[in-house]
This record gives sequence, structure tokens and C-alpha cells, in this order.
Amino acid sequence: MLRTYKYLLRPNKEQTKRLDILLWQSRLVYNTALEQRITTYQETGKGVGYGTQWMHFRDMRHGDPEMLGQVNASSLQHTLRRLDKAFAAFIRRLKAGEKPGFPRFKSRDRFHSIEYTYSDGCKLRQDEHGRQSFYVQNVGEIRMCYHRAVPVNANIKHAVIKRVNARWYACLMLELPDPEKRLAQSGNQVGVDVGLKSLAALSTGELIENPGWLRENLSKLRRLERHASRQVKHSHRQRITYAQIGRLHERVSNQRADYLHHVSNRLVAENELIAIENLSLRFMNRNKHLSLSSHDAGFGRFRQMLEYKAESAGIQVIAVNPSNTTQACSGCGAMVPKGLSVRVHVCPVCGLVLDRDVNAARNILTLALQTPLGRSGQPVTCPVGESVG
Repeated sequence: MLRTYKYLLRPNKEQTKRLDILLWQSRLVYNTALEQRITTYQETGKGVGYGTQWMHFRDMRHGDPEMLGQVNASSLQHTLRRLDKAFAAFIRRLKAGEKPGFPRFKSRDRFHSIEYTYSDGCKLRQDEHGRQSFYVQNVGEIRMCYHRAVPVNANIKHAVIKRVNARWYACLMLELPDPEKRLAQSGNQVGVDVGLKSLAALSTGELIENPGWLRENLSKLRRLERHASRQVKHSHRQRITYAQIGRLHERVSNQRADYLHHVSNRLVAENELIAIENLSLRFMNRNKHLSLSSHDAGFGRFRQMLEYKAESAGIQVIAVNPSNTTQACSGCGAMVPKGLSVRVHVCPVCGLVLDRDVNAARNILTLALQTPLGRSGQPVTCPVGESVG
């Protein structure tokens, strides 16, 4: 089982300057390697592979220390592999008849991370007082917010140093042993139906609020963007305004992530089985009326959190096909057609009256319980006209 732990770094001014140099040199390697591939193909009709480029840049790194001397060897390899993966994805899309998306040169605003093989260029360290720091080659030991300890049985595979606006983070990828299935404690089972009005409706009848962090800050964000558009392009003041916009987006993202962490933690802690919708978010994310609210709610991230936390806890998450879960009555199984504007489910057959999303959540849970403990991995469809109660 793989997990990533993210820590905030607190470099001083000199260390920040050195990290910026490392990031600049890594971006230079990426762009130079991309140019080499393009030029070689234009001149010879043949491509250049990762192995050839690694030998070329390895010799360049030793021959010109001022240009690439700060870049660690493992970091250089990961940068070249990043480009190699970009070309592999480009060729795959080209063969599949999709929009190819040729790899592009990276500007300063499009290159934000450096990857290392752990213990080769970077490492966690502890001083005599028990305080943790993060050592980076050619930068030194950087103070860090060690908010949670790395498990003793974890094997740290590699590390990514990432810049987000003016902040630096260290992301450690850990290999952990697979968890054992949790012994039944509460026996609780819950169905979850996500929506835009409420973030989630539970089969228990609870509606989880959707705070709408982006909408709360939308007026301030629009004001800053208008201000930036009227300033001189690439001026110092425009860069300051764009930095304010970036910090606001980061704050909204952090608020959303914190809220989703709390909700997903509670659901995993209180239940032994969680049933969710096997949703395709493409429709909502590409709909001009729904896309902003859909992105603001963070449905995809919410499901991702539920799944990896449930896996770590040893409990089960089953995804079912949401087709007809809103229309079918969770009490008797009768089909009750209703439009999006109708927010209350009223069954004319059995007389059941409840919130339409809660009704859907109960149908989702019932469908999940009909699966052979989710071993097939196939979404179950709510059958039209058949009872799911």
C-alpha cells in the first residue's frame, strides 16, 4: 500500500534562494531535453530515448558545474523520466485517435516540483533535541512542520519538493504493509449520495452541508483578477496581484480539503461499509451551469479520500451505478419520476415521504448490500420497476 505524507517546509531566505536555483536548473534540464528530442527527430527522423539523454546530461552536469552542478543525479534522472512519460502519453493518445497534446516547454509558472530518490539527495533528520528537519543536497537542513510521524514500518520510496505560491512542501511517498480487515465493531452501514445543494446525503437521513468555499470568495477573486488585467503586463505590481490571487486559491483549496478530511474521517470511523455512487463527473464538470459548483464541492477528491482512508482502516467501500436510484422508491421499489426541481420524494404507492437525496442514498446502500461484498468490482444497476427494498 502506497501513501504520501505532505509536510510544510520553512526555509530561510538563503535556503529559499537555493531551492529556487534547484527548481530553475531542473526546468532547464526539462526544456533542453525536450528541445534535443525535437531537433534530433527533425534532423534524423528518429527519436531520442531516456537512456541516451541520461548519458548526455550526466556528462553535461560534470562538465559544466555552474549550469547543472546543483542538480542531484537522482533528481536529474526523475526529470528526464518525467519528459519520457510525457512523450509516451503523447504517443498513446496519438495511436488512440485522441487529441495528442504534444509535450510543451515549461515556463516558470508551469514547473513547480523536484523529485528525488529518498536518501539520495534528501533525507529526514533529527537533532539532539528530537526536532525533525529535512536535508536537501546543496541546500542544507530545512526546518519543517513535522505534524505527523512517519510509521516505523514504512519504507520511504522517494520524495518530491514542491513549491505552491511562496510556500515549499516535502511530499514523501511511503510503502506500507497492507492493512488487515477491521473486525466488526459497530456493524454500521451507510449509503452516500453526493449533490450540489448538500455535499452528501446519508442513508441515515443526515444531510452534510456544502460550505461552498469558492463561492464565498468569488467576489474578492473577481475583483483581484480585474485589477490584474488592468495593470501593466509582467510588471512588478501585476506579479504582486497574481501572488494574491494564488494565495486566495490556495486558501480556498486548503479549506475545502480540511472539510472533506473531517467528513471522510467521520464516515470511515463510524461505519463498517460505505456505499457510494460510481459517478462520472465529466457531465457536471463540462456543463456551464454546474461546473463551478461541481468543482467547488470537490466530489472526486471526496471519493478519493473515502477510498484510501477506508483501505487504510480495513473497511469496505462499494461503488454502485446511480442509474434510477433517485427515481425508485426506497420503501417499495416503485418508480416515481421526478425532475431536478422536485426535492422531496413522495411515493403514491407506499406513502413514503423523505428528501430525494436521502431516498437515493438508501437505494445506493441496498444495491451495495446485494453485491458479493464488492469482489467483482462491477457497479450494480438499480433495476427499473423492481423492488430494491
